[in-house]
Amino acid sequence: MNEAIGTKPPIWFWIVAAVLLIWNILGVMAYFGQVMATPETLAQTYSAEELEIIARTPSWATSALAIAVFAGLVGVIFLLLRRAFARSLFILSLIAVLVQHVWTFFLSGFLDIMAANAAFFPIIVVIICLFQIWFAHLGIKRGWLR
Repeated sequence: MNEAIGTKPPIWFWIVAAVLLIWNILGVMAYFGQVMATPETLAQTYSAEELEIIARTPSWATSALAIAVFAGLVGVIFLLLRRAFARSLFILSLIAVLVQHVWTFFLSGFLDIMAANAAFFPIIVVIICLFQIWFAHLGIKRGWLR
């Protein structure tokens, strides 16, 4: 077998990659929804305390979110192209998610006004980031990614 071509991945690889593609597209859409929302739209969804936190969000936290979602999306594209660089992009995405969570959970006061279960979805995001890194690593190890 030609080493440059690599090992053909199983069908479940493509299914997982497709699900990850959808997940990351939803992340990009959520990012655009957040940064393009008008004050009127935000006021319909959030309490006054939440709006105050949103208004105080520093640009570094918003930038970290952008890096997280776009690195994740490009990472999945590299995964679908069977390129090992996907793992590096997924690592970058995870780091950016963690940077953004520093603001959300430790600096913003978000947990002071929200129930503890509000942390559930951000924890799921971190778990999926870790899964993406593991999945790309598995692809590299098994010769599916080059």
